[in-house]
Amino acid sequence: MAFSGFSQDDFNVFRIEGLDARMEAIKTTIRPKFEQLSNHFAPTLSSLCGDEMFVHIAKHARRTVNPPADTWVAFANSKRGYKKLPHFQIGLWETHVFVWFAVIYESPIKEQFGKLLKQNIEEIRQNIPASFVWSKDHTKPDSDKMGDLSSEDLESLFERLETVKKAEILCGITIPKEEAIAMNGEEWIARIEQTFHTVTPLYELTKKAYA
Repeated sequence: MAFSGFSQDDFNVFRIEGLDARMEAIKTTIRPKFEQLSNHFAPTLSSLCGDEMFVHIAKHARRTVNPPADTWVAFANSKRGYKKLPHFQIGLWETHVFVWFAVIYESPIKEQFGKLLKQNIEEIRQNIPASFVWSKDHTKPDSDKMGDLSSEDLESLFERLETVKKAEILCGITIPKEEAIAMNGEEWIARIEQTFHTVTPLYELTKKAYA
């Protein structure tokens, strides 16, 4: 079945009270859509990145009480996991859809990647569109629009990744719920593909961090 887009029902999942009830709704409502997107974007990202990319649909297995406020599918170049690796995400909060490239707190290359980001700050300013956003914490829905950030703001963001133990960095797009619901499946595929093309140079930069 082809991906048909996101609906109000997908966002309503995050209003369901209780861990078990919300997890069941995530599994039956959202996860099948992640599987459809995965079938398309795992090979797409493998081609873009030059690495075989594997699918990791969030299971929220560590949760015992509080239901998840967001959920996602991640793509990374390992079958075993993604959190320690540079990776890509597609996911939902109750308020919006996000499409990210991410290096999160478990990554061992954060310090070196932060340095590389600072060294390439002008190129990043030229290549990341003003409408894209940056986040420094994947557990919060907030983000900062590229067009609102000065070079000094970006440098501070990259410096934080380099020096703060729990720091993270994510770059991509967020699409508000109303706009997300109005988009059809073909529009979504095109938009996500365009986003992944735009942030792939950041993935390429992480390869230097491992050198």
